[in-house]
Amino acid sequence: MALPVDFPYWRAVYDFFRRWRACDYVRELHERLRRTARERSGRSTEPSAGVIDSQSVDACETVGEDSRGYDGGKSRDGRKRHILTDTEGLLLEVTVTTADVHDSKAAPALLETFMEEPGRLLKLVWVDSAYQGPALAEAFARHGVRVEVVPALGRAARICRTGPQVGRGAHAELAAALTPPQPRPRTPPRPPPSDGVVGRRDQAVPAPGRPRSAPAGEASRPTAEGAGMNHPSLARTSQPRLSST
Repeated sequence: MALPVDFPYWRAVYDFFRRWRACDYVRELHERLRRTARERSGRSTEPSAGVIDSQSVDACETVGEDSRGYDGGKSRDGRKRHILTDTEGLLLEVTVTTADVHDSKAAPALLETFMEEPGRLLKLVWVDSAYQGPALAEAFARHGVRVEVVPALGRAARICRTGPQVGRGAHAELAAALTPPQPRPRTPPRPPPSDGVVGRRDQAVPAPGRPRSAPAGEASRPTAEGAGMNHPSLARTSQPRLSST
């Protein structure tokens, strides 16, 4: 009943939502959009590889205690989204549990829900080290799906993105997670300063006891009292000295 003002009457909106949910139209719409997006990127409509991960989120105060839990590893009091995506980051399946449910406990049901649809071609799934155990291995073996554990995948792939970032960059992040880090290029050592000059070349300072060479076109300046008085540019005509007496 608290819909925005630009929506139709709330009873009409709820009636459409109820019928769409009863007929599973929302899932059908999502499946068609996902297939279209994969075709436009030059891929087959059904993926053969995917990624499974989870994300814990805090629940608001209106969420009852029976549908929320505490995730001690991430310090979250709420629910957890278990998500299966393809390597492009497009959503394949999602299951929501309380936050205290371990990843390996929810993954079998997540896989079963996705694979029960006809025409699935999933053969390989990348997971992090949390997805281990006999129940999970049995579920994957039953559908002929191979599991590859990548320890660095959990925080690198970040496939649990349900906002505008879904489908952007997940493939590149996955490739970066599976590629060993390259050594950083070493910076070549700086050449030692020239003889008699300390500091940077553009701010050269003469070493103590050695005069600075003047640039071209500039006369040498005296460095002490009386120094340089014999220079032609500084020579003066001799004047007779007057006696004070």
